[in-house]
Order: sequence, then C-alpha cells, then structure tokens
Amino acid sequence: MIVTVFRTRLNAHIEEEYGPMAMRMSELARAIPGYLSHKGFVAEDGERVTIVEFESEEALQKWKVHPEHMKAKQLGFTKFYSEFKYQVCKVVHARTWESRVGKK
Repeated sequence: MIVTVFRTRLNAHIEEEYGPMAMRMSELARAIPGYLSHKGFVAEDGERVTIVEFESEEALQKWKVHPEHMKAKQLGFTKFYSEFKYQVCKVVHARTWESRVGKK
C-alpha cells in the first residue's frame, strides 16, 4: 500500500473557488483503479492535511498523471496554496483493530 500525506495552507479568500475543485479531485481520485481511500482534516492553525491510500505505486502514478489532476496541481501552486508539502510512503506494516463491544 502507498500512503500520500498532503500538508497545505490556503491563500486568503480562496475557499469559495477551492472547494468545488477539491470536491472534483475527490471524485476523480475515487475513479482511479487501485484507489483505496482519502480523508482530509483542517487543524486549528489552518493547516490542511489529506491522507490518500492507493494499492500500489502504479495506481498512484495513474492519479499523478491524470490530466484534470495535473491542471488542479498547477492551480494549487499558482493560485490556491501558500504552502504545499507532500510525502509518499510505502506501508511497511499495517494492523487494523475494531472493538466488538456493543456490536451484534
């Protein structure tokens, strides 16, 4: 599994335009073969963190070169973000646990 962590900060007064583009990117990412999940969070200081999971590097590469995604990345660098950092990580070990208490 490949996990990508995006850490960004938006430029001032751009949220209204950024929101629809972000929603479109979420929709497109879900359609990539090998996409597993993504979630976004906004910290109290305004930093945004998005965690994206793909089955493989090949799936991530398909997302990376998707034409609409490439245009959105360019807008991110030129218009939306005041800061942008991402890390691509290979999962070495993973474990999932879920409580059975209260479940039937």
